[in-house]
Amino acid sequence: MTDVTQDTAATGFDALKGMGTGGAGEDAPVYVQKLDAQGRAYSTGKRKNAIARVWIKPGSGKFTINGKDQEQYFARAVLRMMIAQPLEVTDRLTQFDVNCTVEGSGLSGQAGAIRHGLSHALTHYEPALRPVLKPHGFLTRDSRVVERKKYGRAKARKSFQFSKR
Repeated sequence: MTDVTQDTAATGFDALKGMGTGGAGEDAPVYVQKLDAQGRAYSTGKRKNAIARVWIKPGSGKFTINGKDQEQYFARAVLRMMIAQPLEVTDRLTQFDVNCTVEGSGLSGQAGAIRHGLSHALTHYEPALRPVLKPHGFLTRDSRVVERKKYGRAKARKSFQFSKR
């Protein structure tokens, strides 16, 4: 009796092997270039409450943020380094002009939003860069946001000082 159950289990599993989501010949999705009428790639990046709209086009490596140069907008070198990371990883630092508008949150959140949007715009312009950017986590949206304040509390989790009398 055990031989019969093993035979049916083997044929049952063999039958299931052919059943898949797309078959055995399915490869990874194919990404295509997405450009607008001016030859620019566009993407939106988000971080905390900041939203950045980023356009890239072939150029000399000029960064414009809300109509200002990047040195003028981001005074801290750490934030300028943060927004340039996707271009450095892909060796495209002087090949693209980046124009972006950003609003909401603080400077750190805005820099993270620009980095996220720039990474996505690079993949829209050159889909072959996706495997380079993905392992560094540049294409993943950091979904952490500030927790809301609760009633009866000083802040989101902090309580008022306890007094017995």
